[in-house]
Amino acid sequence: MKRAWLSALVAWSLPLSGQAAAPVKPKLIVVISVDQFSADLFAEYRQTYVAGMKRLANGVVFPSGYQSHAATETCPGHSTILTGSHPARTGIIANEWIDYGVVRGKAGGHTVYCAEDERQPGTTSSSADYVVSPIHLRVPTMGDRMKRADPRSRVVSVAGKDRAAVMMGGHMTDAIWYLDPKKGASYVTLSDRDQALPPIVQQVNDRVAGLIAKPVTSALPPSCAAKSVPLKVGADGPIVGVLTNPKDSFRTTPDFDRATADIAIGLLRSMQLGRGPAPDLLAIGLSANDYIGHAFGTEGAEMCTQQAALDQTVGRILAALDATGVPYAVVLTADHGGYDVPERHAQRGVPEAGRLDPKFNLDEIGRELVAEFKLDLDGKTLLEGAPQGDVYLSHAVPIELRPQLLAAAKAKILAFPQIEAVLTADEIANTAAPRPPVDDWTLFEKARASYDRTRSGDLLVFLRPRVLADLPRPGRTTTHGSPWNYDRRVPMLFAYPGMIPHEEPLSVETVDILPTLAALIDLKIPKEEIDGRCLDLDAGPGDTCP
Repeated sequence: MKRAWLSALVAWSLPLSGQAAAPVKPKLIVVISVDQFSADLFAEYRQTYVAGMKRLANGVVFPSGYQSHAATETCPGHSTILTGSHPARTGIIANEWIDYGVVRGKAGGHTVYCAEDERQPGTTSSSADYVVSPIHLRVPTMGDRMKRADPRSRVVSVAGKDRAAVMMGGHMTDAIWYLDPKKGASYVTLSDRDQALPPIVQQVNDRVAGLIAKPVTSALPPSCAAKSVPLKVGADGPIVGVLTNPKDSFRTTPDFDRATADIAIGLLRSMQLGRGPAPDLLAIGLSANDYIGHAFGTEGAEMCTQQAALDQTVGRILAALDATGVPYAVVLTADHGGYDVPERHAQRGVPEAGRLDPKFNLDEIGRELVAEFKLDLDGKTLLEGAPQGDVYLSHAVPIELRPQLLAAAKAKILAFPQIEAVLTADEIANTAAPRPPVDDWTLFEKARASYDRTRSGDLLVFLRPRVLADLPRPGRTTTHGSPWNYDRRVPMLFAYPGMIPHEEPLSVETVDILPTLAALIDLKIPKEEIDGRCLDLDAGPGDTCP
């Protein structure tokens, strides 16, 4: 595998007969997103990689890429990678938001999931059964733009999560597959697709069914032995830090990424991607990292084992690409970062690491507001998906009282010592669109990058750094979603024809990926339509940007 890669690299990079080699345009663009793969995690394990991740870590490396917005969740993050736009432009401001035009069930729920079409029959709620769709994505992806430029381009998106597949694939995918845990943990496609199940998808589904029926404990690599230290999370919470039999979920094992990669490799071969008259795109969303991070944290034996497996999985993907013989460009990045369980940080002497006091309760604050303002209201006054993020004031509140209620709500929320800031919608909307350098952005600028007036909340709540909103439970001991750099910073690793391997330490953004890849295949992107900028990947005298 290494010999094939080096041969390709030599053929792409070195001058021929004393002359500069003619640039080779990629016929296949490959984008790999590793869910919850922070820059910190990459830095920690970089020296341990021996396969695919090592190859990419020796390519063109941007160790400080940023999901620059405040809403560091899966859906917003994936919406930036191949659109070149912040969530404020993509419209994907969170995994879920409140839409008062949508009413679900007797309780009158208004929650909308980022990758659903709530208008379709069969959609019941964002937390149960829903029709997967890209309709909420307001901008084209790279694949959409490629197909508009030349309909012969093919776009394939395969991911462990529907929202990853949809947000990277876009509106015009030729093939899209993702795991649906509601359907026996099978990989499925969009409901409006009338196509036969590809043999590789059937094979993988059969294998996954067997893995779920008889879960097998992954072997602990010797390099991870030192991290196998039991840690009880919360007073009655689970034990993490030791590799255990994954009875709860196939998704918290490296087998999850292996299955996703197998489908991507199978479609690469069966569809002969990169061999057509126009360049093709293959997007791959590896999601196990996120489930493992949520369940066990980022610093235990579980994540260590996952990193070793991820290295091998990426290596298999690159080997399959090498075997095609077509010139390809690949980038690996992430939708957001993550933070380890605070109990482990506290054990290591990080005093500010902790969990939000359960006494902080937005429902209770809402009831206090109803009493103070003598409102005759049924149901919740403040609606939210979590204690951190967007908070919506009920539309039942009289319009003349809304400014006063919001001011009172802001004051009550800020009274809790673990709250860093509360921003109002007007404050965010009046903030100028931020510009690089992204690592210097204020909270207002981070919020502005993921603010949409029709979808975002009336208030945006930020917890203090290293404070987590979640109480620990099996399958969820830690989370992400903060505006702090451990959730924002992600690596961006490129390999492409003619590259000169090097590392660029300055901060860049994931929105820069689209214009950078587009330049490699001469795909024209109007600068006014995106937020990103083309990155010069060439360490030599040339320039990969137009």
